Amino acid sequence: MAADYLKAFTYPWEALSGIKEFIVGLGKSLSKEEYREVSPQVWVHKSATVAPSAYLGAPCIIGANTEVRHCAFIRGSALVGNNCVVGNSCELKNVILFDNVQTPHYNYVGDSILGYRSHMGAGAVTSNVKSDRSLVVVKGEKEIETGLKKFGAILGDGVEVGCNSVLNPGTIVGKNTNIYPLSCVRGVVPANSIYKTGGKIVTKK
Repeated sequence: MAADYLKAFTYPWEALSGIKEFIVGLGKSLSKEEYREVSPQVWVHKSATVAPSAYLGAPCIIGANTEVRHCAFIRGSALVGNNCVVGNSCELKNVILFDNVQTPHYNYVGDSILGYRSHMGAGAVTSNVKSDRSLVVVKGEKEIETGLKKFGAILGDGVEVGCNSVLNPGTIVGKNTNIYPLSCVRGVVPANSIYKTGGKIVTKK
């Protein structure tokens, strides 16, 4: 649902500051035959399952066949795609989750974009603010200033993040990459890689 919106940007993190307004506009255009506006600016697909204990803050959109489990906390500005899982005690804030994304257990995802079929292991979180509150810089082959104080992570399609890992502010993970459990990740991790203990990165074979 965010395809056209994201195409307008050079870098994906440029989309973060406009997610709220985008969701509000998109929500108004959704089919009333497919979506219910369960509270002001909160749209839930009729095939989605939302636990009674879950909190859905405005604005947000919950896609088809998505499961929002017990005590999930969606603070707002969250676009959750189709066939997703937002699990117990997970918190989402200012995010786009592509279709088939899973944040199933004790995850915090803030100011981030998670690509198609990416998966956050239990307890894995995005850290979206630097400890010194300075603006986030993406550090890869070159440093790119984002101008953002709050920016968590961008995950490519098919990324697997191991349990209890921390994705530090401005982390970019290329598609089909695996992050070992208990990792502390920062900077740019190439596509089709394995991020191992101690920050060693190897290419998948």
